[in-house]
Amino acid sequence: MSDQNSATGYQVLARKYRPASFADLIGQEAMVRTLKNAFASDRIAHAFVMTGIRGTGKTTTARIIAKGMNCVGTDGTGGPTTEPCGGCDNCVSIAEGRHVDVMEMDAASRTGINDIREIIESVHYRAASARYKIYIIDEVHMLSTSAFNALLKTLEEPPEHVKFIFATTEIRKIPVTVLSRCQRFDLRRIEPEVMIAHLQKIAELEKAQVAGDALALITRASEGSVRDAMSLLDQAIAHGTGETTVDQVRSMLGLADRGRVLDLFDLIMKGDAGAALQELSGQYAEGADPMSVLRDLAEITHWVSVIKISPTAADDPTVSPDERTRGQAAAEVLPMRALTRVWQMLLKALEEVAAAPNAMMATEMAIIRLTHVAELPSPEELIRKLQSNPPPMPGGGGTHPGTPMGGGGGGQTVGGAPVGGPTAMIAGGGSAVLGQLDPAQALARFARFDQVVDLVRARRDMKLLVEVETYVQLVKYSPGRIEFQPGDAAPPDLASRLAGRLQGWTGVRWGVSVVSSGGAATILETRNAERSDMQGKVLQHPLLQAVMAQFPGAEIRDIRSLEEITADPDEALEMEMQDEDWDPFEDD
Repeated sequence: MSDQNSATGYQVLARKYRPASFADLIGQEAMVRTLKNAFASDRIAHAFVMTGIRGTGKTTTARIIAKGMNCVGTDGTGGPTTEPCGGCDNCVSIAEGRHVDVMEMDAASRTGINDIREIIESVHYRAASARYKIYIIDEVHMLSTSAFNALLKTLEEPPEHVKFIFATTEIRKIPVTVLSRCQRFDLRRIEPEVMIAHLQKIAELEKAQVAGDALALITRASEGSVRDAMSLLDQAIAHGTGETTVDQVRSMLGLADRGRVLDLFDLIMKGDAGAALQELSGQYAEGADPMSVLRDLAEITHWVSVIKISPTAADDPTVSPDERTRGQAAAEVLPMRALTRVWQMLLKALEEVAAAPNAMMATEMAIIRLTHVAELPSPEELIRKLQSNPPPMPGGGGTHPGTPMGGGGGGQTVGGAPVGGPTAMIAGGGSAVLGQLDPAQALARFARFDQVVDLVRARRDMKLLVEVETYVQLVKYSPGRIEFQPGDAAPPDLASRLAGRLQGWTGVRWGVSVVSSGGAATILETRNAERSDMQGKVLQHPLLQAVMAQFPGAEIRDIRSLEEITADPDEALEMEMQDEDWDPFEDD
C-alpha cells in the first residue's frame, strides 16, 4: 500500500476503538445492567433518551441498542440481544452507518417541524429489512418547540415496529412532556482509575510507550470524557518519539509544570510577592499561559480545600505521590478561611485576565494582591491583639457607648478617666469601650427625660423618636428608670423596644414600665399647645392684624422664634443676606 493510501485509511483512535457491544462500554455498568435485564425479559421500551457530558458514549450506546434490536445472528435466526454478533448484515450495516432502517438525524442541523414531519409520515411503513425501524436523533435538545410538540403523539403511541433513541448533553432543555414518554439513562463521567486502565490498554494495542504519569495527565485533562482522552492519547503518541513522557504531554497541552505551580502556590500563601513574581516570570518565559497558571492555582486551591475537609480526597490516581504529599502538608497548615479567600480572589482574577489587554500584567497584579492578602491576620488574631494592646481613644479616653458617632466630633472621655477593655468599632468611625463603665457614670448624662429624647434623635431612630414624642405620657423619670402611660394607638411593644435601644446605646440596663393613669402631656401635645399659645399672641399683634386685613383668606403656616432662627445656621445666613440686599428704589 502506498503512503497516500495509508494516510487515507488511517482512523483516529476514538473511532478505531469505538465500543461495538455493551461489554466494550466502560464506566456505565448501571445502564448496561438495566438494558440487559430489559432485553432478557422482553421489556424493551419504545423510546430511550441518553444524556451525559461529551464523549461518554451516548451515540455509541444508541447504535449498540439498534444493533441489539435488529441482530439476527450469524445463522439468521437470532432475536433481540444485548450481545450483537457483529457479523450479520444488520450489525455490519448499522456499524457502518448505512442501514436503511436505522436513520440517524442531527437535530443541530435539522431543527424544524418539517424535519419531524418527515419522520411522522414515514413511521407508518414497516422496516424494509430489519426487525425494527429505529430513529436515532442526536443533540435532540436543539429541536424547536413546534418540532417537539409535533413529535409528542407519535412518541407516545408509535407503531410496534418503531423505536426512538435520543441523545443530548442538555437534558434540561428537553420538554418534560417528551421526557415522560422516554426511558432515561444518565451516562456518568468515567472514573480516573477506569480511564487510566483503558488508555493503557489502547496504548498497548497500538504498541506505543506512554508513561503512567503522562496517562494520568491526559485523564485529568479529559475531565471524564472518553473521546477527549482518546483524542489526546492519539495526539500524544504522535507528539512523542519513543516513550511519551509527562513533560511532552504537558507541553502539548500548554500546561505549566504542576510542581512549579505548587511552588508558586506556596510562595503566594507565604506572602512572598517578590519570589512569587519571579516564579511566574520563569514559567511565562518557558511558554506557560498566564491564564492556565491561574486556572491551575484555582484547581490546587480547591484540591487542598477538599483535602482539608476530606483527607481521602488526596488518594487521586491522577496525582503524583510528590503532589499528594505537598497537598496534604498544605491542607494541614493553611486555614480554611485563607483558602476560601484565595479561591474567591482567583475567580475574580480569571475574569480580569480574560478582559485585560495584557494577560501577563493582569496576572502579575493578581499575584501581588494574593500575596498581600495572605499576610492579613485572622479575626481571632485581631481580637487577641486588641485585647492585649487596646488602641488609644480620641480625647484621651474611651468613647461613651451612648455618644453619637459620625458627623459630630471625636470621642468623649467618660468621667475624665481613660477606660480600658475590649474595643468595638462603631459605624461612622471611632471606637467604643464596652462593658467597663460604672452604671452611675453612664447614666449621669441623662438626668432629664428630654436628654433621653435627644439621644434617640441623635441616633437617628426616627420611628422610635416619633412614637416617644407622640405616645409617651411621662409619669415618673429617673436616670435608668422610665414610667409612662401609653397614649391611644400606641404600639404594644413600645416599652420593650425603648428599653432595648437605650441599653444598646448606653451599655446600661434600663427599666421601662407602663401604667394606666397619671401620665402628663406628651411631647407632641406640649409642643402643639405652645404653638397654639404663640399663635394666639401673634394674632393680637397690630402689624399682623394689618397684614391679615390686607390679605383676606391668608393663614399662618408656621411660627418661629428668633432663637430658633438663630440656631439654624442656614436660616441665620439667609436673614443676614436679606439685610444686606440693596434696593435702588428704597427711600433713604
